[in-house]
Amino acid sequence: MASKSFKASRSSLSISSDAGDSAHHRPPLPPTVTFGRRTSSGRYVSYSRDDLDSELGSGEFMNYTVHIPPTPDNQPMDGPMDPSISQKVEEQYVSNSLFTGGFNSVTRAHLMDKVIESEASHPQMAGAKGSSCAILGCDAKVMSDERGADILPCECDFKICRDCYLDAVKTGGGICPGCKEQYKALDLDEMAVENGRPLPLPPPAGMSKMERRLSLMKSTKSVLMRSQTGDFDHNRWLFETRGTYGYGNAIWPKDGGFGNGNGKDDEVSEPQELVSKPWRPLTRKLKIPAAVLSPYRLLIFIRMVALGLFLAWRVMNKNEDAIWLWGMSVVCEIWFAFSWLLDQLPKLCPVNRSTDLSVLKEKFETPSPNNPTGKSDLPGIDVFVSTADPEKEPPLVTANTILSILAADYPVEKLACYVSDDGGALLTFEAMAEAASFANIWVPFCRKHDIEPRNPESYFNLKRDPYKNKVKPDFVKDRRRVKREYDEFKVRTNGLPDSIRRRSDAYHAREEIKAMKLQRQNRDEEPVEIVKVPKATWMADGTHWPGTWMTPGPEHSKGDHAGIIQVMLKPPSDEPLQGTADDTRLIDLTDVDIRLPLLVYVSREKRPGYDHNKKAGAMNALVRASAIMSNGPFILNLDCDHYIYNSQAMREGMCFMMDRGGDRLCYVQFPQRFEGIDPSDRYANHNTVFFDVNMRALDGLQGPVYVGTGCLFRRIALYGFDPPRSKEHHSGCCSCCFTHRKGRVSVATTPEEHRALRMGDSDDEEMNISLLPKRFGNSSFLIDSIPVAEFQGRPLADHPAVKNGRPPGALTIPRDLLDASTVAEAISVISCWYEDKTEWGNRVGWIYGSVTEDVVTGYRMHNRGWKSVYCVTKRDAFRGTAPINLTDRLHQVLRWATGSVEIFFSRNNALLASPRMKLLQRVAYLNVGIYPFTSIFLIVYCFLPALSLFSGQFIVQTLNVTFLTYLLIITVTLCMLAVLEIKWSGIELEEWWRNEQFWLIGGTSAHLAAVLQGLLKVVAGIEISFTLTSKSGGDDVDDEFADLYTVKWTSLMIPPITIMMTNLIGIAVGFSRTIYSVLPQWSRLLGGVFFSFWVLAHLYPFAKGLMGRRGRTPTIVFVWSGLIAITISLLWVAINPPSGSTEIGGSFQFP
Repeated sequence: MASKSFKASRSSLSISSDAGDSAHHRPPLPPTVTFGRRTSSGRYVSYSRDDLDSELGSGEFMNYTVHIPPTPDNQPMDGPMDPSISQKVEEQYVSNSLFTGGFNSVTRAHLMDKVIESEASHPQMAGAKGSSCAILGCDAKVMSDERGADILPCECDFKICRDCYLDAVKTGGGICPGCKEQYKALDLDEMAVENGRPLPLPPPAGMSKMERRLSLMKSTKSVLMRSQTGDFDHNRWLFETRGTYGYGNAIWPKDGGFGNGNGKDDEVSEPQELVSKPWRPLTRKLKIPAAVLSPYRLLIFIRMVALGLFLAWRVMNKNEDAIWLWGMSVVCEIWFAFSWLLDQLPKLCPVNRSTDLSVLKEKFETPSPNNPTGKSDLPGIDVFVSTADPEKEPPLVTANTILSILAADYPVEKLACYVSDDGGALLTFEAMAEAASFANIWVPFCRKHDIEPRNPESYFNLKRDPYKNKVKPDFVKDRRRVKREYDEFKVRTNGLPDSIRRRSDAYHAREEIKAMKLQRQNRDEEPVEIVKVPKATWMADGTHWPGTWMTPGPEHSKGDHAGIIQVMLKPPSDEPLQGTADDTRLIDLTDVDIRLPLLVYVSREKRPGYDHNKKAGAMNALVRASAIMSNGPFILNLDCDHYIYNSQAMREGMCFMMDRGGDRLCYVQFPQRFEGIDPSDRYANHNTVFFDVNMRALDGLQGPVYVGTGCLFRRIALYGFDPPRSKEHHSGCCSCCFTHRKGRVSVATTPEEHRALRMGDSDDEEMNISLLPKRFGNSSFLIDSIPVAEFQGRPLADHPAVKNGRPPGALTIPRDLLDASTVAEAISVISCWYEDKTEWGNRVGWIYGSVTEDVVTGYRMHNRGWKSVYCVTKRDAFRGTAPINLTDRLHQVLRWATGSVEIFFSRNNALLASPRMKLLQRVAYLNVGIYPFTSIFLIVYCFLPALSLFSGQFIVQTLNVTFLTYLLIITVTLCMLAVLEIKWSGIELEEWWRNEQFWLIGGTSAHLAAVLQGLLKVVAGIEISFTLTSKSGGDDVDDEFADLYTVKWTSLMIPPITIMMTNLIGIAVGFSRTIYSVLPQWSRLLGGVFFSFWVLAHLYPFAKGLMGRRGRTPTIVFVWSGLIAITISLLWVAINPPSGSTEIGGSFQFP
């Protein structure tokens, strides 16, 4: 294997905080990165690239540049080779190289002869097979085009690799080694013209890649007058009236009526374009019918009044016989009323939304004067998939998720997939390579036959008829062949652990033999000692894996390894690449686009002593790496077990981002849907009340919260910028329910790009470019990409109401090709030291410091004035898995609740929110931080029925008519509200009841533990973790829901078990006392028994889960439960023993 060395020291790549204070204030010298390459045959070849310069440089902060000193065999390439060929060849070289580097280490590009044991067939894939070079002593691959066909630069068809070709051009005078004739320049642009593609304008000489991007952006923005095509900028020449948006509310200058210097601005006319073709929105807001929403709001008001009157009556009517029972119940009921209010008020304004994909296609992918070829004008999307441990997150699951992304219905050249492997495992790396190889047949198969879903595991396990609506005669044959290929892919992926282990053992044995031979040669007659060779993990090409080894070693463990970037699938060609009826392929791909999106494997650098911030840190590393490699203005975040179930989900999300006002949306959140849940959904795993009720309601305010996956982000919102026109928008109490007049601030004097990129809370603060390195780090390439991402993420300026828009056709230009310096820069920004003294994790990117980093990240965006929307598609957008085991579910809820407690005790508390956040949105976020504290009062209230039965008293003096009336009103209004919520949200009554049951189960177990954990952490700095201690059951591998019956003991089960046992004993004691009493108090017994049954009914799923499948509950459960219940009973008897026959319980005596 060959390697390139990018030699750079720690001091030359990091930001020096006191650089400005150095002697004489001299700017530091730019760091240098030298390139060198050794082929697998042992021959050394130098490598040359132009310097990477920066547009936004400063003296205080260094720029990461690449400097290659010229050598006799390394001269600037001004020979006959065409630049387009050299760029494409270099991109192929980059895609076949594994880049590594990081803190105080050399950045290297390892040329991979093979990535996996099997052959890579797709021309975009790393290590793709091809012809060998005909030069003697060289075993490299011949250059190839997008189809994998050999690129032969000479008419004699002499096969030559990239390095030998460069040698021939630089040092051989451009003479072909085969025919000894001069190379002729191959003009690819002429071929493009013949194919009907427009030619891009040649960039000026000496201009860097980012300068070309920025110049394009500036040129498209600066065209404010009528251009040669007859189009003009709507934002400049349209003036709104005070009426509502729509046709007739704009003043249009007549043709030639502007820009002629005559000063006549009163001549107006109507454009023929809008007269013949009315403007159509991409999305619509569907309001809930008034027949449902009005009674719903009225019932909320009635219940609020009833709760207020009931609590006032309870406070004024004390129970003198049991003042302690009355006091505890009143305090709990006041808190429950407050908690219900926090949960219910944000539900006043629920909305539904719909998208129109036909309009999206018409606006962005239909030929028009600005886009004659009809090439897609949609912005790019970078998809992030995060995984950390291949043992807990099976690589096959992650591979299926990636295959669903690669096959998504979105322009191939606009889509990029980044896989974050935070464990740095070779198993994940090779599983991703296997997935990339299988995508060669799976993705074209999906496109040819419109397959849904495009996750192969889910598709081949569908229980419905797979041949429904399939009309192509070769579908059955194609499906059978692809199914066989997928089965082989599964077997290869499942066998990777053993394959890697056997390979590593074989190489390790070979290394030991070599070391022993070397030792014997050095020591002729001395006794040979046992040689200890570190047991490394080896890649398929026979080299050490730079990440985590199976036997951890220095710089090769989970918390200590280099940063790794591997382009698994290189960027696709700009134009569609139609397949052919090739006999070598499994299926006929005629007229099917066989291109694959960009796929990149990323494992950020980890070193001891650094806080890597778990998933949030991994996501921020992907944000920076993707900004440098593809810079999609939108980011889709998916967990490794959440795959794309609806291939058009990204288009649905893009409808919101590209619609009028879409530039103020920070993210589009999709609901989470789950597979593999038991039919009864015993533990409310579907969480439908949250996703279909609460989230729809928040959509009517400032937007839903971010829930960690299935979210389409605007990149500049993640960068911490304020929304456009943020000074014009002032939040009101509840803008959806009560209209108010918005104050408008004149921003006409502020440059447009500054209005679009503003970061700061002061009204007078504008974007200061010199401060960006302090916020984002020292990568000038990353800083240069920010305005490009902002511009490309703007909606089309095709309507008078669209502000901050971009001209149509601006995103139809070809992408820049990848080069080695770009990937080297990406390696530098995923290093462990890059975030030092920057705002990453504080204001920029995913926010650090909380277990639930997702909620905090969304809160920060809403706090800056951004909005979000909730996109519920007819066909589920994404699907994933959820734990169906009771203990796993409790630990999941514990983690969420712990994060909420951390939020409450941090500066992210909604009480400290800025004025830009709406009042009801603030109430919703306040509820997120407060809801775990309800567990304290819930535990007490669940014990009250048993205490009432033990004592013979009740929470009220007597069950009079007033109390029963209030109780009836409160209960009936709650049931009616539930029915109306079911009506406007579409959930089922059983799902609502399951949610109520698990609310009590979680509230008496995980929520209480989270509160204790949070208080101990805040007050005493003590961290407690609740872990599994034993396992039992769940041995039936044939049952799909076997895990449902597995009982795993955890300390979280103690409180609900105690509540159940105490209430059951209390019911028995109460009945005994009443029956044997001289003066039976049946009303008090009925009150206690009713509330005890209310508690037990909610805990029924918990009790059923403890029984397992055949009642195999661990003995420890009964031991703890019995001991605690008996202790409480005896303690009560000791405190309040029966005194005689005249008291309640009279002649009854405890044995």
